[in-house]
Amino acid sequence: MASSSETARNLDELQYSFGDGPCLTAARTHQTTHVKDTRQDDQWPNYVVAIDEHGIRSILGVPIPLDGNAGCALNLYATTPNAFTDEARSTAETFAREASASLRLAVHIAQLTETSENLRSAMSSRTTIDLAAGIIMGQNRCSHDAAMTILKAASNARNIKLRDVAAQVLASVGQQAPETHFDN
Repeated sequence: MASSSETARNLDELQYSFGDGPCLTAARTHQTTHVKDTRQDDQWPNYVVAIDEHGIRSILGVPIPLDGNAGCALNLYATTPNAFTDEARSTAETFAREASASLRLAVHIAQLTETSENLRSAMSSRTTIDLAAGIIMGQNRCSHDAAMTILKAASNARNIKLRDVAAQVLASVGQQAPETHFDN
């Protein structure tokens, strides 16, 4: 959630507390939601009573198209009824479509960053796990598959992550978990 002012943030949070309202409806239905006069609107009775205390009389909720299950909308508030003309609505819808490209890119970058961090973490953990498997193979004269079965069983029995069990195996023979090096 982002807001242009503290008042707008409070009004948005109020809408979230009711679990529904013009902006949330716009995000969910992918349709612009226009409340011309809050005192004559009965779609969200509790919400409009609450915002009336803040002097809000008209609202425009404009969906911002995103990919997948993500939902987003632009919420505009006015203190006068019928504040959003057809031209204002069209301008807001154009802005929302243009903002969509930037938001989609930001979401995509965030997803790629998270995936990259998860892969880096997994690769780092893999070094520790492979070394622990090697120690178990040497101690038990078993295959890599058997050593991994032992590590996984210990992880499940103790309800701790596999990489932590592997680090404990390394520590039991006086070794620290190694630092894995990556080329960027």
